[in-house]
Parts: sequence; C-alpha cells; structure tokens
Amino acid sequence: MNSATKKKIGIGLGIVALLLAVALGVFLLKRQQLLQYAMAQVKTKVERKYPVALTLGPARFTDLNTVQVDGVSLVPIGRDTLMKAKSITAAISLKSLFARRPVFSNLQIADARLTARKTREQDNYSFLFKKKSQPVVARDTTKGTNYGLLLNQLLEAGFDNIPDEAAFTNFLVTYQSPRHQATFSMPSLTIEDGDIVGQFSSVVDSVSNQMGVSGHVEPGDYELQASLFGLNRKPVVLPYVMSRYGARVQFDSLQVSLTEKDFEDEQLTVRGTAAATNFIVNHPKISDTDVVVKHGGMDFIATLGQNYASLDKGTKVRLNKIEAFPQVSIKLRTPAELGRRLDPSTLSYSARLRGLLVALKVETAETPATDFFASLPHGIFSVVDGMQGTGTLQYKLSAALDMQQVDSLQFNSGLTGRNFRITKFGKVDLRQLNEEFQYTAYNDRGDSVKTFAVGPSNPDFVPFDQVSDYLKYAIITAEDPRFFTHKGFMEKAFVKSAIQNIKEKRFARGGSTLSMQLVKNVFLTRQKTVARKAEEALVVWLIENTRLVSKERMMEVYLNIIEWGPSKYRWSGGERGVYGVSEAARFYYDKTPAQLNLQESLYLASIIPKPKYARQSFDAYGDLRRSTRYFFRLIADIMARRGYIPEHEADGLSRSVSLNGPARRFMNFAARPDTTRMASSPDSTLYDPINLIDLLNTGAPPDAGVNTNQPRQEEATPPKP
Repeated sequence: MNSATKKKIGIGLGIVALLLAVALGVFLLKRQQLLQYAMAQVKTKVERKYPVALTLGPARFTDLNTVQVDGVSLVPIGRDTLMKAKSITAAISLKSLFARRPVFSNLQIADARLTARKTREQDNYSFLFKKKSQPVVARDTTKGTNYGLLLNQLLEAGFDNIPDEAAFTNFLVTYQSPRHQATFSMPSLTIEDGDIVGQFSSVVDSVSNQMGVSGHVEPGDYELQASLFGLNRKPVVLPYVMSRYGARVQFDSLQVSLTEKDFEDEQLTVRGTAAATNFIVNHPKISDTDVVVKHGGMDFIATLGQNYASLDKGTKVRLNKIEAFPQVSIKLRTPAELGRRLDPSTLSYSARLRGLLVALKVETAETPATDFFASLPHGIFSVVDGMQGTGTLQYKLSAALDMQQVDSLQFNSGLTGRNFRITKFGKVDLRQLNEEFQYTAYNDRGDSVKTFAVGPSNPDFVPFDQVSDYLKYAIITAEDPRFFTHKGFMEKAFVKSAIQNIKEKRFARGGSTLSMQLVKNVFLTRQKTVARKAEEALVVWLIENTRLVSKERMMEVYLNIIEWGPSKYRWSGGERGVYGVSEAARFYYDKTPAQLNLQESLYLASIIPKPKYARQSFDAYGDLRRSTRYFFRLIADIMARRGYIPEHEADGLSRSVSLNGPARRFMNFAARPDTTRMASSPDSTLYDPINLIDLLNTGAPPDAGVNTNQPRQEEATPPKP
C-alpha cells in the first residue's frame, strides 16, 4: 500500500470519527434535552394525578441509560411537605425516551424523608387515596360507611404506588398526630422483579421494634405475599393495641398473603392467608399470664360492604393442630334503619352499638383428643396441660345478637366426644374430688385465708346424708335447679345472664351451675378473666361427661367448702371466715347441719351469692329485709311445687330468723328505708337466682346443657325429705 492510499484511508477514518463524534454529541445533546422533557412529563403526570407540587432538581445521566436527579420534594397544595429525597436514581429506556414516552425502572432513592402529619383540621397524605382527576360523588352520610369501598381505595392506592423495581437506602418515615407518634427507619429495602427484601426499625407510641421483611408483590394483579419477623431473636410487638386497649400482642413471625380482590356493586371480596408463630396476647381481663399460640393461621374469605363485614364460608382457622371453620357477619344499622324500634334497655349505648347485628358460627374438625389438648393455647387451660386421651373431640358454637332486641340473644355451645376417654391427666388429677384433699380458700385479692382437709380427717367435714334436706333443696332450687340432671351447663341460664349483662353494661350476673362453682373453687383462681371462664367450662365438661365424680359427691364437696361469711368474721379460736356447712350451722344457729329447719336453710341459701353482705340481711327490728323475704317466698313456693316440702311449710314461713350462734354479734341491725313498713314492691333482681329459668313451668324438660351426642349420663336422684 503506497502513501497516497494510506493518506486516503486516514482521511476517511478521520471523517468517520468526526461524524461519529458529531453524532455522539448530537445524541448526548438530544438525550439531555429529552431527559429534561421526560422530567417535565413526570412532573406534569404526578401533578395531574394528585393535588401536589413536585420539585425535581438537576437531572443528569451517570452512564448510558442511568439517570440521577439531585434533590426531590413532594408538597401537597396548602399542606406541609410530605417527602424529600437527596437523590433519586433510575434506569431509563432510551427507546422510550426518544419515542417521548419515557419508561423508568430500577428506582433507587437515597436519604429520603417522608413526613406524614395530621392535625384536628387537616393532614398532608390523604390525597394519596383520592386522585385529583377522580370525579367527586356526593355521599349520602345517612347510609353509613361502605367499608368495602374504603378498603378497596386503600388497596388500590397502595398497589398503584409500588414500583416494579426499587431500592431505598436510609429512608426515614415519620407520622405525627394529636394521638400518635411513629418513626420508621429503613436502612435498606429493595424490590426487584417483584421480590421484596428489607429491614427497618420502628418506634410507635413508645413501642420499639426491629424487623425484617421479605416477600413478593404483583401490583398489577393486586397480589401480595409477605413475611414480617423480628430481628436479633426478639419478637414484634403491636403498638396500637398497647396504647388503645392496654394489651400486649406480639409474634415472632407473621406471614400474610392477598391472592384475590374483587370489587363489584360497591362490595369488596378479598381472599388470602395469615399465619403467625409464637403469637402471644397479654391482658388482665383475658388471663393473668401470657396466652400463647405456637402456630396459628387463617385462610380467609372476607366480604365488606355498606355497613357490613363478614368472614364467609370457606374460611379456615388453624390453632396448632385444631382446624376450625368460622362464619361471622357484622351489620351496623343506620339511625334511619333503627327508626323508633329501639330497645329501651340499650339507650345508654351509642347509636352505632344500638344498631349492631352479629351472627357467629364456628365448627372444628374432629381432632384426636391428645392433639386437641396439646393444641389449646398455653395460659388458658393450664389444668389440662399435658392431658392425653383416646377418641376425638369436636367443638361447635353458634350465636346471634340483635341490639334492637337484646332479649332475642341466641347462644349454643357444645363440645362432643367420639369414643373419648382420658388416658393421662394433666397438671391436676381431676379425680382428687373423689378422695380427701386439702382445700385452700382465697379472698378476692388472691390471698389465702385458710387451708383445711375435705374429708373424714377433718372433724368439721359433713357427709352428704348428714346435711338437712331442707338446705340441699334450698341451695339446688336457688343456685342450680337442674343439678342432678344436667351435664354441667345450663345454656338458658347463661343466655339470660348474658342478656342482663349486656343491658347493664357490666358483669351484673353470672351463669354458673353448681358444677362450675365447684370447679372454680377447687381447681382455679378467683380472678374474673376470660381464660378462667373458658378453663372452668372445659374442666366441668370433662368431669361431668366422663363420669369422674358422682353428683352426690360433687354436692358433698360443695357443701363442705362453700363460703358462708366474710373473712373478717373472727370466731371459734381465731379462725377466719365461715367455710363449709358445719361452720355455717354452728356460726349462725349453734346447730349441726342435720338439725337445720326450712327457715334457717333458706337464710343460708340466700347468703351464698353474696356472703360478704350477710350482715345486711336484717332491719332494726331483727326482721328479714324486704329483698331477703322475697327470696324466701320465691324459693319456698318453688320447693313446694316441686314436692320438696309440704305446701303448709311454705305458707307458714316467718319473717324472722333466730340467730343463736356467734353470728348475732356481727349482724348490722340498723334502720333502713326498706323496712317492712314500706308498701313498694320488692326488688326481685337482688336475689334473682341465676338459673331460675322455666322453674315456674315445672313440666319443662331439664336443660341437658352440652354434649348431646354423648351417651346420656345416668341421672343422680336427690334424696326425698
């Protein structure tokens, strides 16, 4: 190749290089211009979608298709700044850029601050749930709240704002309102191909957590799978329930998923799952210790609409190895729907609660007995902890409450066993009731008052057949008229008690049978918690339905441990309180239990519901007060109709009781407005026995309680007088 040829090639290459340089310069210039155009498009799109001012700092390419924007802020119109970011980096498709339809991906946000504020008048974030271009439709507030619409807006706003790919570094989120303060700090959070991985710490209303999150999201399909777990082997504590309800709720890990969302005809249906490990609840009204579920979960189908929410058929709850299938519906009537048909007994409730309509149905699968006991939450059923058995157990519950007609309350609950038999007892051997045992009496504060033997070694122990039949019948009639025929429960009595408690907005009345009172006194604490009541019901069912203890023996133990006077009664060598029928007969009448007559027995029966108020039973003249006389008359008449006593004995009742024992010096013989000289009707609620259900209709069948599928227990027969 000669020099001329080389020269021509060099000139050609130079021209090509120059053209490429010019083209590259034009490309870079045009790319930058298009980038500015793209930034303007982003700003316009966001401000058109939401009522905000979006400020974007200088934008530049850091490589061929990566853009970095330094300084970004989002300020709602007329509100405080919602978000600031030091820099935002994203990849941009050059093809889409030159087509003037920019598509960004792989979003990276560094040193961002999102500050949500709410005052009594306004906030700076609710615009996210309502697009500016969305037409405003006037809502008829008289129709109440459409919970389906609200949740659908929340879900769509959340999913619509999730980027396909993103990375957050040093992201700080704060929330301030008159009632709550929250801070979320995220050192790192990435979303790549829908996969989510991140860590963050939070302080909400002084409750601190350090958590990790992982999962997958498909924003376009409204699908989500996420796992939230505590870091450094520490649990996650829910903050709001602590400040609002005084309860501690925590878990080691929580998995949630949303698999389907369908919004149609103003009604939302969502399907998904939720599961937790080491789920713990602690609240003094639930239990005096932690309630622990090691493994729990739910597959749910939920529907929300106008003043309506429900868990639908197909929902399944897993409690360790127990599977339950609940159906729940909650309806809130509006004031217009309530009209004038209000139940006068619920006028003290808010308008929202007066319109409440609830229906509940729960059924568990048949579960092997040992698995059933092992799956019960720790902290509720401590007495049966470790119990084993053969056969299967199944629980069913149905309830319905209409606050417009509280008296229509429906409640049915039952535990049934198939080939069930106890093979090993738990912490407590329930068969101890058949033998002599040591009983400790406690006061309401949980302090032990006295301990004594329930059996022949105790000189004050009285066998069943050595107690006056008058006293036995008086107690059974007043406290548990179906004691010798039911299997531990009287659902009608429970329902009546629940109705009264709802009306009075307090625990005004119990629903316990003698069996339940006995179990509570012998095996359980005296704390009024949900856990104790649930454990009480289970232990009673086990005793009654496996025939561990005869009815006569249960009544015998009951009579020998029941409290018949407050602990401040110090008598007979300094003993505290009056416990057992022997002490009661001696303390009040200086008699043996076998010597008690009808009048004396009725008085002792009247003391049982409120033994601490026994000294208030008399007026200044030594006569029984009006409320106590009403109790005497009511119980004696029922005893006569049932053939427990002759009618002439009921007709010949006196209005006084002779106290010949030490009790007389403790009585409060003081004048009160309700003496015998008042003509007003007696107050029947004070001594309204908890189980006086259908008593006046003596032909009514006995309430067999629960366990209707079990072989009927042979009925014990009370002795005849």
